[in-house]
Amino acid sequence: MDFFAKNLINWYKTNKRELPWRHTSDPYKIWLSEIILQQTQVVQGLSYYYKFVKNYPTVKHLAKAPIDEVMKNWQGLGYYSRARNLHEAAKYIVMHYKGVFPKTYLEIRQLKGVGDYTAAAIASSAYNLQHAVVDGNVYRVLSRVFGIETPIDSGEGKKQFQNLANELLPKKESSLYNQAIMEFGALYCRPSNPNCSECIFKYKCAAFAEEKVSFFPVKAKKTKVKIRYFNYFIFTNKQTVYISKRQEKDIWQGLYEFYLIETPKKIKNELILKTKEVRKIASLKESVIKSISKEYKHILSHRQLFTRFYHLEIKHSIKLKSTINVKIKDLNKYAFPRLIERYLIDSGFIK
Repeated sequence: MDFFAKNLINWYKTNKRELPWRHTSDPYKIWLSEIILQQTQVVQGLSYYYKFVKNYPTVKHLAKAPIDEVMKNWQGLGYYSRARNLHEAAKYIVMHYKGVFPKTYLEIRQLKGVGDYTAAAIASSAYNLQHAVVDGNVYRVLSRVFGIETPIDSGEGKKQFQNLANELLPKKESSLYNQAIMEFGALYCRPSNPNCSECIFKYKCAAFAEEKVSFFPVKAKKTKVKIRYFNYFIFTNKQTVYISKRQEKDIWQGLYEFYLIETPKKIKNELILKTKEVRKIASLKESVIKSISKEYKHILSHRQLFTRFYHLEIKHSIKLKSTINVKIKDLNKYAFPRLIERYLIDSGFIK
């Protein structure tokens, strides 16, 4: 097994990308990078990392920040539960550790939004503790090189890969090794179009020898994609507009939106405008249809959203449950999902 770790570390020293969190042992900054880069590519997450480090230089600054401000800074990065958990964990660190980042794997693992992989990455990178990381990159590299066909989404598979990762981890260079295997998976052993021709394990890789690279890693379950139909109503009254914060445990929790009617299937424009729900809020006789948007398609990990926006100018103020009336010119101060932000930019509400 020594060949694997030694070759990987040597490859990493020559080929690694120069990234800011690799030049620090500050657990707070390493934690920020790990949370931001969950389900996000480095090229997209880098600017957010710089933004958070600048706006919240310590965990105490992050803990003190209003959650709406944190969500606004996160806007566009997706998977917004990460931002909420980040903020909750920061407050927890201030309350229970006086603002000093915890120093053991188990303490780090207890932070909200921190799983086994993230705790191992922080523990090894910040404190050089002996904890092997296992993420998507690691599953892919190990399954291909060692020809492991056990599904990675099974209990047996997770245990098998974690045990192998622990066995491969060099005691004196755990941090370097963990970063190396993740980097190798990101740059060479990619999900599609892996660079097998220049791979350092080409003659050791079971998947390459059997011409089954695309077969690995194996998953037992296929992700079901749910299709949803959103109809947003932008009720404006002079220079104000009605918005609300999503509170339910669903996508975009904690972000702002307009009045939403979700339908089980696509509905024609004239029919949605005549529904009792809309007519109860704004009688068409007392409102003007300013615009009806094109259909926006938005793809999330397990969902596809098909959305239209209906802009109605109303002649009087209305009362909508859990909504606030804000000035149109202030819309850019609120954190909206990327889908709604795209509409606001396209329609000229924000620039």
